[in-house]
Amino acid sequence: ITDFCLSRTDKEQKMSTVRWGILSTARHGEKTMLPAFRQASDTELVAIASRDEARARAFAQEHGIPTSYGSYEALLDDPDVDAIYIPLPNNLHKEWAIKAAQAGKHVLCEKPIGLNAAEAEEMVAAFKQAGRILCETFQWRHHPQAHAVKELIQDGTIGEVRLIDAGFSFLIARQDDIRLDPELGGGSLYDVGCYPVSLARFITEAEPLAVTAQAHWTERGVDDRMVATLEFPNGVLAHINCGFSLPLRRYYEVVGSTGSLLVNRAYNPIGDRASEIVHFGEDRMMIETIRLEAANSYTLMVEDFNRAVRGEAAPRFPADDAVKNMRVIDALYRSAREGGTIPVKG
Repeated sequence: ITDFCLSRTDKEQKMSTVRWGILSTARHGEKTMLPAFRQASDTELVAIASRDEARARAFAQEHGIPTSYGSYEALLDDPDVDAIYIPLPNNLHKEWAIKAAQAGKHVLCEKPIGLNAAEAEEMVAAFKQAGRILCETFQWRHHPQAHAVKELIQDGTIGEVRLIDAGFSFLIARQDDIRLDPELGGGSLYDVGCYPVSLARFITEAEPLAVTAQAHWTERGVDDRMVATLEFPNGVLAHINCGFSLPLRRYYEVVGSTGSLLVNRAYNPIGDRASEIVHFGEDRMMIETIRLEAANSYTLMVEDFNRAVRGEAAPRFPADDAVKNMRVIDALYRSAREGGTIPVKG
């Protein structure tokens, strides 16, 4: 059984509007997903939950959400909620996603889907058993920018792909930031490095054979920057970097035998601004800048998920893809801690 080929009730077959609930009032969900839910077709945000009832009520009133709950369990028990968005800290993803599946809910879970591949596999198994859909929120993959790059590569615009250079970093000033807390699943690879990992796999349409990584660790044992090399079949190499102690950078460049394609705003293209792909020739002289119309990738991700919930199409990126991304992340952490080249388990 796959993530999509699931038995469906008569109620789900007749579903037109997917009704969403959110577990937690996290700022990321507020800033990115609320606008997406409002803009997405056939979508209704009906409930919000927090462990603080007053906070949930205030959030609901501020954002026009009909129902609020003072516990996550109460939201999962709501029969009028079809799908759950989970923006909880990384260490809570597995627990609450599985509880949502057991409650009969579909789940869109923030990245990384779990703390390791074993957790991700356990989550996928729970959703297959429940007959529900689970996806990870790498929204950039739904943006026309990403697919335009793939089309340019497939058309031979830069010749044979040989190298991918990708990075995502920003500065964290507050030492109490949860992304620096090892107990909560903190770490730059988990938070931002997972994007270049998924990007390299997206471009190559393959899984790396082995990885090598070096990291700088904080006193609390969290990686605040990392560099790594991923070895793909057919000789393609990917060099990735990430960090919390580096300036804001969110780019990738795909280098081929006759040129390269550079995307400077790769993982969070702005919904109200045209995106750009820069095409360089062999001598790295710019040939052209390809501009794409603005699009909200979060909205596109929600609509793709909704189609899967309604049974109209398989999700573009099913949960099995998240398991594969976690296998690479596991290998990267092992290499960074132990040294040497680590094979990626298939």
